Amino acid sequence: MLNLSLSGRIGLFGGTFNPLHNAHLLVAEKALAQFGLKEVIFIPCGIPPHKEVADGVTKEHRYEMVRRAIAGHPRFSVARIEIDRDGPSYTIDTIRALTGKYPEGMCFIVGADLLSQIDTWKEPEALLASVPFIVAPRDGIPRDIFAAPPFDRAEIHFLAMDEVDLSSTWVREAVRNGQDYVSHVPPVVADYIREHGLYRKLTPAIT
Repeated sequence: MLNLSLSGRIGLFGGTFNPLHNAHLLVAEKALAQFGLKEVIFIPCGIPPHKEVADGVTKEHRYEMVRRAIAGHPRFSVARIEIDRDGPSYTIDTIRALTGKYPEGMCFIVGADLLSQIDTWKEPEALLASVPFIVAPRDGIPRDIFAAPPFDRAEIHFLAMDEVDLSSTWVREAVRNGQDYVSHVPPVVADYIREHGLYRKLTPAIT
């Protein structure tokens, strides 16, 4: 059933995407279908403010995996706004930079696990007030926490889908341990990982 409250808006889908996997694409597709979004723009994080990028994978590698994975989808695109920005990537800065560019309005797509840590984000109250949020349910994150402060002042919409239990961390560990990961990422991402020998050893990133 289509929820028209966000119809025609641009969905901003931020993340490290290290690597992008099938659940990322599924979340974006569900957001398009359930809320009638005009487009989903993937925004790979340049320098995450909370953690190092695992396994020595550069931001250009992560950007390129997203670009290749979405190339065949006419309503998906990828932006370099955080890849090209100096210093840490903060979501509130990105939303402010894009305000006015999309007169149809924006919303932000995020996993429940990340949104539940909003107190660690830059200017959390301003961020929650800036745009509506489309939230992907994650295993172990109860929805009722988003009815309590500070989330009670935000516009939050949950995707109607099974809880997401696939993570980029799991994919990286599967590659490193020689386990099957190919069925969990787009074929072009699997090819890119093999081509560049990514995730074979644990090292800090070189951006």
